[in-house]
Amino acid sequence: MTQRFNPQSASRPASAFRGPVAVIAVGAIALVILGLVALFSATAGFSRTPYFYVIKQVVGVVMAAGVCVFVSRLDLESMRRYVWIIAGVAVLLLVLTAVPGLGVKVNGSRRWLGFGPARFQVSEFTKLAMVFCLAHYLALNQSQVREFRRGFLYPVLIVGLFGGLVLLQPDYGTAALTLAVGGLLIFLADVRWAYILGSIPLALGGLGVMVMQNENRMARLLAFMDLEGNRSDGTYQLYNSLAAFAVGGTNGVGIGQGRQQASFLPEAHTDFIFAVIGEEMGLGITLAVVVVFAVLFLLGLLHLRRAPNLFQFLLVAGTILLIALQAVINLGVVTGILPTKGMSLPFISAGLSNLLLMGMLIGVLFNTNRNWERPAFLRPRRGLMEGMSA
Repeated sequence: MTQRFNPQSASRPASAFRGPVAVIAVGAIALVILGLVALFSATAGFSRTPYFYVIKQVVGVVMAAGVCVFVSRLDLESMRRYVWIIAGVAVLLLVLTAVPGLGVKVNGSRRWLGFGPARFQVSEFTKLAMVFCLAHYLALNQSQVREFRRGFLYPVLIVGLFGGLVLLQPDYGTAALTLAVGGLLIFLADVRWAYILGSIPLALGGLGVMVMQNENRMARLLAFMDLEGNRSDGTYQLYNSLAAFAVGGTNGVGIGQGRQQASFLPEAHTDFIFAVIGEEMGLGITLAVVVVFAVLFLLGLLHLRRAPNLFQFLLVAGTILLIALQAVINLGVVTGILPTKGMSLPFISAGLSNLLLMGMLIGVLFNTNRNWERPAFLRPRRGLMEGMSA
């Protein structure tokens, strides 16, 4: 039986916490809680106080929750007026990381901006800025996406600008993630296959040349091909990560009983925290983490089916890809599938910058979940600040 449309019920404020996005939020919260437990275990032995890093992470979680609420109240369509300002600020921040006194150099890379005791990894936020700008451009030129210049060349230049600046820091992992997300958004916008397929060898070839010209990256890649032979040098971290999984086995050695993070595994609380989970909690929990990320991705795709226009479709697609692909890269590195590369595990690894980005991404999902439930002609046309106060 056909239901009659009721304008009064449709005009009522829609809830952001329902449907696939509600399950995504629950999954994200579960991952955050797991991260706090693993972080306490991984850092209790080498901190001045056993709660130091956990307290920092809890503060970061609270800040990320605030950012999530803030983003969930924005009027995304109104924000498109400021898209090029957002792009300009993002590019400027990437450039500033190369300025002595502002950019903070760690392990040979300038990825951070320092403000007193605070330190932020700029590329975490510019990834979302790139997605926003690219989604706006492709939606604005939707009728011309099959053309080479407007449909392919200009979008590639947008992605290349952000990815190239990140590559110069240098941060090959984040650059690869940025380029991959941008390329997939261009594909989803229905750009011609011939342009996309023709550009893949060029992109891979260019990245390969840059790796070969960087002695450190080339040595790391060669060491990855001989894990056992380089376990005391180039693959030391990966070798001990795999040892942690082996020791943990099926059931794990117990929370707080792991030894790899205390004595052998560098960056156990950030990039390699998944190895800590594997050693202490065992195969079941590590598989559960993988399943949760897979479910988040699939539910994100289900949420996409309700997108009202190309801009919001691409924005949410980019949001989902930023979470899913970052998780894939981290899990691939920690388990030895991919060469060692520093990248946080979403929601779990220690680090304020990545937590804030995750808060923004979940905020985008909440935002669209609320607004996509209303018929288009009932969605109010509001200013940016009005949308936040609604």
